[in-house]
Amino acid sequence: MPGRRLGPGPLRPLLLALCAAALLLLVIAGSWSPRRRRLSPPSPPPPPAPPAAPGTSVRSLKRGRAGCCREPSLQHGHHRVDCSEVAERGMTDHPEEVQDPWAVCLDNSFQLAQQMQSQRCRIYSVGLQSGDRGFEEGMSMAGCEVHYLDPSVREAHLQQSQGYWHHRLALDWREPNLSTGHRHRAVSTRKLAVIMQRFGHSKIDVLKADVESAEWKILENLILENVVEDIGQLVLAVHLHWAGFEVSGSDSAVVRYWYSLLKELELRGFKLFRSYKNMNKPQVFLQREAFNASSSYTLSWVNTQWAQR
Repeated sequence: MPGRRLGPGPLRPLLLALCAAALLLLVIAGSWSPRRRRLSPPSPPPPPAPPAAPGTSVRSLKRGRAGCCREPSLQHGHHRVDCSEVAERGMTDHPEEVQDPWAVCLDNSFQLAQQMQSQRCRIYSVGLQSGDRGFEEGMSMAGCEVHYLDPSVREAHLQQSQGYWHHRLALDWREPNLSTGHRHRAVSTRKLAVIMQRFGHSKIDVLKADVESAEWKILENLILENVVEDIGQLVLAVHLHWAGFEVSGSDSAVVRYWYSLLKELELRGFKLFRSYKNMNKPQVFLQREAFNASSSYTLSWVNTQWAQR
C-alpha cells in the first residue's frame, strides 16, 4: 500500500512555531547570524584609559575580560560587537550580593568610561519593586547621575545620595488617557520621551530596564519615536515565557514580532556585546517547556552610532 503524505494539520503550526522559537533563541544568545562574516584577525588591545578625575571610583569597578563573561557557545556575528572591558554584576565590589549581572561596556571607543571619569554620565534605571540596587548605587559612586524609576517608591522625587534619585514613575509605551478617570496612573505613567523632556535630558548614556514583559511594547515605542538614537547603551531584561503585554497572535507571529524589534535595533546601530541566560528562571518558552533554555535573558547593547552630547 503506497505511503501517505502528511498534509497540513495541527502539527505543522507547532513545528513552525518551534523552529521560529529556536531561531530567536540563537539570535538572543548571539550564536547565529543571518549573514555570517569571516572572522577578522584580532585587533590590538585598546590603549589604557586616562586616569580618573578626582572624586570618581572607576578604578575600583569590577571588570572582566570579554572571554570570561560569555557563554562558551557564543560566536561572532554581524549583530555582535567585541567589548574588551565589561563591567558587570552591578558595578559593585560585592558581586555575590547582586541578583542579575547587569553589564555595561567600558571600552574607550564607546565613550561611557570617559563620561564616567568626567562625571558627565547619565543613567536611567527602570524597575518594579526590585530590592537589588547594586547597579544603581555602583554607577552613582562611579560618577554617574542616576535616575531610578519605580512606581512603588513612596515620594514623587527623592534624592538618595549625591547624583542618585528615585522617582515615582512607571515607564510605558503610551501616554495615559486622561479621560478615563485613572488620575493616579496618569500622574505616574509616562513614555520615556516625555520623562526625558520633563527632566530636561536630551540623551542617556545607559538605559537599564526590567519591566516584567512590558519590554517588547516599550522597545517598539522607543524605536518608532526614534528615542533609541539618544541612548548610548541599552541593558534590557527580556521575558519569553509568554508573548508580553498587548502582544498577541500565533507563536510564530509573536516570535517574528520579537525578532523584528531586535533586527531594527541592529539596523539603528546597536550591537549586542553581552547575553546572560538566567537559569534560575523556569525553562519555559511561550508557555512550553524548553530544555536548556530560559524564560529570562539579560541583553546588553552598545549604540555604535551614538553621538556624545
